[in-house]
Amino acid sequence: MREDGLSSLKEMVKNYAVITTDVFDTLVLRNSMSERTRILRAEARMSKFLAEQGYAIERDHLVSARFSAQRWAFRALETTGIGGEVTFEDVTTRQLSLLGIPVHFWKDRLGFEIEVEKTALFPNEKLKLVLSEFVAAQGKIVAISDTILPASAVTEIINSVCGPDLIHKVHSSADLAKTKRHGEIFSAVHALEAIDPQTALHIGDDLKADVIVPSKLRLNSLHLPRPSLRNKLRKLNGGLTEITLRRERMARATSAQRPTYSSTEEFGRIVMGPIIAQFCQMIWTYSAQAETTHTPVLLFCARGGVGIREAFERTLKTLNLPLNAKRENFLVSRLIAARAAIMARNSAASEELDREFKGDSFAKVANALGGREFNLPKEWDATFSGDAFFDLLFGETGEEVLHVIKTQNDLFKEHFYDIIQNCDRIILCDTGLYGSTQRLLSAGFPELPIETLHLARSNYKGHSEEHFPKVAGLMTEQNRYNSLEIQSCILRYWHVIEQLFEPDVASVRTFKRNENGAVTANSGDLRFGSFSPEKGNAFLTGALSYLDTIPKGEGHRVFSDAEIAWHRLSLAISQPTVTELECLDLGERSADFGRSNKVEIITDQSEQNFAQKLASIKQNLWREGAISREFKVLKGPLLMGVNLAHFLRGARRAFR
Repeated sequence: MREDGLSSLKEMVKNYAVITTDVFDTLVLRNSMSERTRILRAEARMSKFLAEQGYAIERDHLVSARFSAQRWAFRALETTGIGGEVTFEDVTTRQLSLLGIPVHFWKDRLGFEIEVEKTALFPNEKLKLVLSEFVAAQGKIVAISDTILPASAVTEIINSVCGPDLIHKVHSSADLAKTKRHGEIFSAVHALEAIDPQTALHIGDDLKADVIVPSKLRLNSLHLPRPSLRNKLRKLNGGLTEITLRRERMARATSAQRPTYSSTEEFGRIVMGPIIAQFCQMIWTYSAQAETTHTPVLLFCARGGVGIREAFERTLKTLNLPLNAKRENFLVSRLIAARAAIMARNSAASEELDREFKGDSFAKVANALGGREFNLPKEWDATFSGDAFFDLLFGETGEEVLHVIKTQNDLFKEHFYDIIQNCDRIILCDTGLYGSTQRLLSAGFPELPIETLHLARSNYKGHSEEHFPKVAGLMTEQNRYNSLEIQSCILRYWHVIEQLFEPDVASVRTFKRNENGAVTANSGDLRFGSFSPEKGNAFLTGALSYLDTIPKGEGHRVFSDAEIAWHRLSLAISQPTVTELECLDLGERSADFGRSNKVEIITDQSEQNFAQKLASIKQNLWREGAISREFKVLKGPLLMGVNLAHFLRGARRAFR
């Protein structure tokens, strides 16, 4: 604590009957040990304890599950923007559930958390002296902490570090589900402790939570900041711990032999199976937090979301993961979502159309949006421009097109509201990267609370990121491949994820009513259980077969298998062998968005000379695959050059 803050406090306390104080880094001070290091040490103790109970779980898998459970719990909470708090019990029971360990052990894990916390804390002696004098003069001190720990644990820590009888009562945001950073905890504590706010002073180190927020509430407050050097040392410690963890993971992954795959199905089982199981575990973690405060519905977006749903349901069943949230397959596509945004005349629609139909005519866009050919005036033959599209569509010559778009959107709206019913939180599960469907639907239905879960999130389009706070990439969130994060390898060949999850059905383009008056789509009946999404998809068939072979409740297998699988996928994408090239060459991909044309993953370069082939590498959706197929002699040096370029670009971003 700074001397000026201490001097101010000595004078100010004379005017108050109650002091409410922050705990960590105010009343008790942290040393340079980071949260990451503390968790690592606590999980090491937990691993030994579980081994004594008959559960052989590696420390690192406990660490990974804890970080995942905690990260996505906070993300699920923060997305709503309504306050509340994540609790240690919720985080730890989910961590244990992910690994297949009985959840009642969370109380034992809490004990290890408290033990390690005590080793990283020491009393703020100068503040303690002032507060002791305040108590001696009949003042009352109440501690308020924004923490996932229950108040009983915080009380034990304070008594151990500072001694008993200093604090009258401890209140934790985890217990009250209210926080200082949102402000609602102050009035709650004042009511519980019968405190007159005008006779109370709040002190703490966090400028926002301890000063700015209470000041906005017209509460008395004093900032007691910690030296910035301490925070820098803690960050350094956390970085060193993370480097150690990554090095250990890489050593384990690289020690596993690189297989020779006999088929795409085998690649799906060995490599993609553990990866999608891990992805589904993260969907569950996020959703489990969401249903603690809301009545959510998980909507699995056609087409790719249908495959995700199949994998998700099998994961829940195999790993015994409880989830009450309503789940539905959702008849939607970017085309369908664009219609909703168009009817709202939102710029998100024109920006998306600009990118998809660059160089095409207004008429071609109208035909795609309408799902049929229109006989339009000559001005519709002009090159498409998003800025001018709304004027044309909502003008005199766009009446027929607009009518079809509105009719289709009304049918979609009926389907949408029918499946969400009374749910107050809409979570889309989809295969995209940028979250176009999320952005367009939010524009078309601003009254609905919509968010999205992807396997990865990336702004490869270079568009607005205003919707990104509600789009989560559960495995990676990078705009480009980052050699320091192995999961980002999929950004070098994203189509492999789309191919994995998409069933062999048409993209949703049009709606109509059937003979019973129900809304149906051109894609057919995609309800869960009505058809098998893996049919005709060897990739997904193999991945699902992995899920079926996990021993009941042994989620820790997923963590160990996924560690190796990510390494194998990274190698297969960046340095494919002959068999990996055969497994991952997906042929053609649909251009979609109402268009029937297809795009080759690796373009046919057989008629080109060496220079032309070299120049056309960038035109391929999987560049490393194109190099491996077309340059058998120079494959090694060329791939080395591509990988070096990726590494240097990542390093440059890291050191900016």
